[in-house]
Amino acid sequence: MGPSPREVFLRLVHGVADANFDELPGLYGEVTDVRHPMATPESEPLTSRRALQEHFTVPPEARESLPKRRVVDVVVHETADPEVIVAEFAYEFTSPDGSAAKVPCVFVMRVREGRIIESRDYIDPIRTYTARGDLDRLLAVLRKDAP
Repeated sequence: MGPSPREVFLRLVHGVADANFDELPGLYGEVTDVRHPMATPESEPLTSRRALQEHFTVPPEARESLPKRRVVDVVVHETADPEVIVAEFAYEFTSPDGSAAKVPCVFVMRVREGRIIESRDYIDPIRTYTARGDLDRLLAVLRKDAP
């Protein structure tokens, strides 16, 4: 049977927070439908474990500079469909000066036989870039797309 949707979700978000990126693709099925509807700039659906492996690839030298984060405010809602959960949570980023910033998130996730096969990950892009100290990078990307 495998782990429950709640258990898989918790492994995912804590794996992201702990920068265990190499382990994350294994949480997904071979065929997936993972979307980030609020992504800025827009992103394509991730439709395979291989695409998720690329998505989670962070060079070792870049991992050192990632801001510290932890998972907080977790609420997991069960649904009438035993494969589907709605999870509310936040990533709390801690900057080098010690200040904290929360990025609220909502994931709607389908887990079958212990693997994520479908997910909609709603994450505020402006708060995320700001919390990571990358707001200038986001603005530069948006300016390139401007007419």
